[in-house]
Amino acid sequence: MKVNLTIKFKLTIIWLFVIPISIIAQENAKSIEGRWNLTIHEKDNNYASWLEIKTWNSFMVGSFLHIGGYPRPISKIDVNDNFFSFSLPWAMEEDILMVKGNISEDKLEGEIYYPDGKLCKLSGIRAPELPYVKNPVWGKPIVLFNGKDLNGWKPMGVNQWIVESGVLKSPKLGSNLISIQEFMDFKLHIEFRYPKHGNSGVYLRGRYEVQIADSKGKIPANDQFGSIFGFLEPNEMVALEPSEWQRYDITLIGRRVTVKANGKIIINDQRIPAITGGAINSNELEPGPFMLQGDHTPVEYRNIVVTPLIIRND
Repeated sequence: MKVNLTIKFKLTIIWLFVIPISIIAQENAKSIEGRWNLTIHEKDNNYASWLEIKTWNSFMVGSFLHIGGYPRPISKIDVNDNFFSFSLPWAMEEDILMVKGNISEDKLEGEIYYPDGKLCKLSGIRAPELPYVKNPVWGKPIVLFNGKDLNGWKPMGVNQWIVESGVLKSPKLGSNLISIQEFMDFKLHIEFRYPKHGNSGVYLRGRYEVQIADSKGKIPANDQFGSIFGFLEPNEMVALEPSEWQRYDITLIGRRVTVKANGKIIINDQRIPAITGGAINSNELEPGPFMLQGDHTPVEYRNIVVTPLIIRND
């Protein structure tokens, strides 16, 4: 059988180009996979955000946390070299939020296009893997709330927080309150009380919200009492009645968190994958303050004590 050498030569050339291009496309897709800590730049304000990109079957999917609330699933992310784009439904069913960007040397730059025509810049880096310490040495406990005034704390806006009879109170919706001292790895003891239908939260490093909510009798969920909001749900529901004093004892080392609520461990040494909605920033490698949520329902706190990790003894 006589073979047409011209055709054979052309097919060889085609395969020489197709195979490398396919490999390059796969490598480019892999290069943008992972979790990205983002900052949304809106006029004079910066807001924490994050994005996850991963492969499902033969295409890219992921999750996106805009600013607050839950991470939202992305059904398809279009990737072309180091450029990506995706869209999500927004406030109304017909509204679409569009995000476009590019990734180079582990840095992300992009834009968010809102349905009303507003455009915001986006920047970010890969989310770091925070080191865990197996045998920590703890320092001396530090009393963060003195029971007398707001010394050691500052509001993130117009202040509505007051201190009465040794209790730190947010009697109405208003500003969040953050500690002036910042910590990386620690043990936290905090007591709180909320009214019926109460909703608040305490943020660890200002980035990971432990949910405080009137959840007695409800099924454990990642937005109920004792959860790491949007990510980790408690093993059981141990919330007490509204208006009863309750307590959290929380240990955070690296990304691994243990939450003991009202004397029971409900999250045991679990990994927090990313910042939660409402985080003060996405700089996970840095220490951060405690933040008490004041922009929801009234809440009261007392006996806030932190014990920092002082020696990594592995």
